[in-house]
Amino acid sequence: MSERAAPFYCPYCGDEDLRPSEEGGESPLPERSRGLGGGSWECRACSRAFRLKFLGLLAPGAAGSTPSPSPSAVPSASDGGTP
Repeated sequence: MSERAAPFYCPYCGDEDLRPSEEGGESPLPERSRGLGGGSWECRACSRAFRLKFLGLLAPGAAGSTPSPSPSAVPSASDGGTP
């Protein structure tokens, strides 16, 4: 998987007019100093600049799991809910 994959849409407005950001000057980011670019993009539609970073893959089974409600969050007959 490449760290240089381009986004297709702006995460703020959804427009497709994105261009790599040409950040001027020195960046404190280590990836910038190594010449990896930093993943900065500019949206020409909403004039926002943003950076994307791939964090990693989720463990198998974690993608679709949702936490169970705690027993105190389940409505009961005593608080007006149905048992």
